[in-house]
Amino acid sequence: MNRTILIVLDSVGIGALPDANQYNDEGSNTLANIAKEVGGLKLDTLESLGLGNIHPIEGVKKQEQPLASYGKMAEKSPGKDTTTGHWEMAGVVLEHPFPVYPEGFPKELLEEFEQKIGTKTLGNKVASGTKIIEELGSKHQETGYPIVYTSADSVFQIAAHEEVVPLDRLYEMCLIAREMLQGEHGVGRVIARPFIGDEGQYKRTSNRKDYSRLPHEETVLQTMQKSGKDVIGIGKISDIYAGLGVTKSYKSKSNSEGLSITLERIKEDSSGLIMLNLVDFDMLYGHRNDVLGYAKSLEEADKMLSDIIKHLKDDDLLIITADHGCDPTHPGTDHTREFVPLLVYGKNHEPKNLGVREAFTDVAQTLSEIFTLGKEFPGKSLL
Repeated sequence: MNRTILIVLDSVGIGALPDANQYNDEGSNTLANIAKEVGGLKLDTLESLGLGNIHPIEGVKKQEQPLASYGKMAEKSPGKDTTTGHWEMAGVVLEHPFPVYPEGFPKELLEEFEQKIGTKTLGNKVASGTKIIEELGSKHQETGYPIVYTSADSVFQIAAHEEVVPLDRLYEMCLIAREMLQGEHGVGRVIARPFIGDEGQYKRTSNRKDYSRLPHEETVLQTMQKSGKDVIGIGKISDIYAGLGVTKSYKSKSNSEGLSITLERIKEDSSGLIMLNLVDFDMLYGHRNDVLGYAKSLEEADKMLSDIIKHLKDDDLLIITADHGCDPTHPGTDHTREFVPLLVYGKNHEPKNLGVREAFTDVAQTLSEIFTLGKEFPGKSLL
């Protein structure tokens, strides 16, 4: 195998983990609950690969001879956020969860931030990103003060109207926050959340930018880069890993654009890893409890995946998985602590039942074995 294409279906979980009760996520199952709610999903490509063999999903049939190996992975790290999930599949397991702020950020922390950016802020509470700009957008436009908020995840989010706070200035504020938020306040991500529009019609733009913490250990991406392999990140992959280990990055503004870019990169000659994150499932539908939108987005991505499979080279390996759940039928709007699906396809690959994997790090160990990197990660190779 000369190349691996790793596609992360952001938030597409497949059933509550045994410890989901610790996160108030009992009964969550992003895929199965969406399918039940809409009367079945039409996912012909994923069905043929063996998605229905992992867990019963209405509309997705179990295959006697699936095209891919199939299974599901449990998250070993505590937490249920994007950074934790992606770090773990790259070989880094967290011992302690990133800090969260259910009551908002400490007063002294926010005052330090305001002093460093030279302006006051609005918000400082747990909130939905769309709702907080509805609530505070007009005041933000009047004052110019950025809106700071968080969620159940370990995030420090800064929202600002693009005509009030230019993007460069918003990104500068995020870099200041990222540099400041270390140690006990080392949140997983600082996120720029720009928006446009007028009161009652505010809309978030695709100019979001994530600033992640640096991994405390070397990821498989970094190991691959050192070995001279290509590591192509598409979507927010480079942001998630703070650029470490990524040799070339392509931004995308939607799932469809990300898949199109991936298809073009597959058609090129390269050796190493192409890694894509499909964020729309999570950002546009999971967090907004939009069941119908989530279902439609899954079906649209499924159609595009068929083109990707058709263009795979004989020595390519395709891995499809997720980083956590975000069940839009579950109470609240936060991520859900779930297993993630696992599908592994190659033209010369013999499909097998991969069972239940103990950690996402099995992906990192698999990449290390495929590319003979000589580094052991805390997982078991899927091979």
